[in-house]
Amino acid sequence: MKLNPLADRVIVKQIEAEETTKSGIILTSAAQEKPQIFEVIAVGPGGVVDGHDVEMTVEVGDRVITGKYSGTQVKVDDVEYTIVRQSDILAIVED
Repeated sequence: MKLNPLADRVIVKQIEAEETTKSGIILTSAAQEKPQIFEVIAVGPGGVVDGHDVEMTVEVGDRVITGKYSGTQVKVDDVEYTIVRQSDILAIVED
């Protein structure tokens, strides 16, 4: 099954939490903090949304930060995705 976002929607997948610290200490699953960073999986076409033209500025493969409680979570083929509006994306993460 494939998800295709509509209008200004973006499908993102949460990046897995680090299992070790920078100094090499292995963390248990309870000690791992869920990151707020997501990878963009698919991007809608944009267009007119609520009477305003929306140009999509994120691209597939971008790493982004979204609002903590934004979006709708869906599970497809045992993989969890979150569907958010582009306006719910707070920042693009660059290395």
